[in-house]
Amino acid sequence: MLPYITRRVLASIPVLVVLASLTFFLLRLVPGDPATLIAGHEATPEEYQFVKENLGLDKPVHMQLWTWVSNMAQGNFGKSLRSGLPVFDLIKGRLEPTLSLTVTTQLLAMLIAIPLGVIAAWKANTIIDRLIMLFCAIAFSVPVFWLGYIFIWLFGLWAFGRDEAILPVATFVPIGEDPWEFLRHMILPVVSLGLLVLAGIARMTRASVLEVLKEDYIRTARAKGLGERIVLIRHALRNASLPIITIIGLGLAGLLSGAVVTENVYAIPGLGRMAAEAISTRDYPIIQGLIILIGAAYVYINLIIDIAYAFLDPRIRY
Repeated sequence: MLPYITRRVLASIPVLVVLASLTFFLLRLVPGDPATLIAGHEATPEEYQFVKENLGLDKPVHMQLWTWVSNMAQGNFGKSLRSGLPVFDLIKGRLEPTLSLTVTTQLLAMLIAIPLGVIAAWKANTIIDRLIMLFCAIAFSVPVFWLGYIFIWLFGLWAFGRDEAILPVATFVPIGEDPWEFLRHMILPVVSLGLLVLAGIARMTRASVLEVLKEDYIRTARAKGLGERIVLIRHALRNASLPIITIIGLGLAGLLSGAVVTENVYAIPGLGRMAAEAISTRDYPIIQGLIILIGAAYVYINLIIDIAYAFLDPRIRY
């Protein structure tokens, strides 16, 4: 088991290096000059050159790349071009709202989607199955930003004819400060972002469990007189868990990037809103740091999925 995990961990290092290099070069292709944005369009050539040298943008591209990769390997993502503060500290300050949103969304989606998928597979080709799949198709098709604005209008502006908003539609309250207000502020963003994830998990759960229910050992378990609940949970769901774990892991990583839209719609001061602000001001270090963070999340979530595979199916270790 240890050699398998070691190989997977070592294989992730070149992926991160390639990701860092591609991020660096792709951002340099984006139109716009951060030195011009900082110095201002009315700056003299001397002021412009001073800003460019201070930011290190006067050096050759390969030297900028080497500096970026070597600093990143030491956990140093540079300093913001706008504020001059370390990127790592800025990201750390915005991490709690994003993690609160993504983790809460993923937990709620799992708690609802897996039972829905199992029920749909159990009642395959019945009205229950069709209703669940119809709900998933609609949830999978609705854009997150459109749903967010509809919720803001329904529960915040119009509020079903009430004089005050039913639910808060902006800002963020940390869970340590006030757990009840945290939940109230999270309801609309979590539902907006979670429907897409819920639909994906439910559809995968249904497909996987439905395939397993056709196996001989399921018929044997039923012939032995085992209850339908035991057959579904202990035999069917357990053996159908590998694809479900995959979609859950990828969904969690995808939530980090999907939070960009949700955080901007609901004015949540997380990494998503930070990314939108950095893109508008061409703040390369912040954009690079966020891309590396999200890319690393994808890589290591996939690593955890691979390790979970090895625990659930010993054949994979070999």
